[in-house]
Amino acid sequence: MILLILGRGKTGTLVAEVARQRGHEVRVLGGADNRNASGLTPLALRDVAVVIDFTTPQAVLDNIAACVHARKNIVVGTTGWYDQLPRIREVVAQGGVGLLYASNFSVGVDTLKKKARAAAAALHHGYAGEIMERHHAQKKDAPSGTAVVLQTIVREVGGQELEIVSLREGETVGLHEIVLDSHHDTIRLAHDGKSRRGFAEGAVRAAEWLAGRSGFFDFREVWRELR
Repeated sequence: MILLILGRGKTGTLVAEVARQRGHEVRVLGGADNRNASGLTPLALRDVAVVIDFTTPQAVLDNIAACVHARKNIVVGTTGWYDQLPRIREVVAQGGVGLLYASNFSVGVDTLKKKARAAAAALHHGYAGEIMERHHAQKKDAPSGTAVVLQTIVREVGGQELEIVSLREGETVGLHEIVLDSHHDTIRLAHDGKSRRGFAEGAVRAAEWLAGRSGFFDFREVWRELR
């Protein structure tokens, strides 16, 4: 099928490579070609099966709106817009299209989120903690979307808002760690990405799953169904 990748950054470029290797026809739009979603007209998207967005928080909402208008499904790997989730859910439902989003398309990260939910209960029993995330020096947003999701999970279960410590250095793919400490012991939960390829494969497989579906989906709800 034809996939349109939005974003020419490191992850977007790798997503395009993985999609081609999986037998898809790939088109790519960079920021200069798609200001204010100008490249996402119904005519331009006519033959596209699914759009995959790895752009910026400033661009993603316009991109989603344009895809809904053109009645095209979209996979969103961009973060920094989750305060708009209720509104976008309504827009997607009214448009009758499919949207699948994730702060991270890694099965390992989703597993970390589940472990974080279980461990957060320790905050009711004398533990305190923090979240640390480290990414490559070129990553623009801080804290990362994944770290914010982890913070939300811990707050919902443990009732405490953990501080997020963000580091930007070198070529680090992505490290997230939750540390819960008491007078008696320390709990550490971590995910250390070795390669962006795992994220890229997850995004392409998500697009394959989303093709022909309508609805609003979180990656954590569907990754077990991916092939």
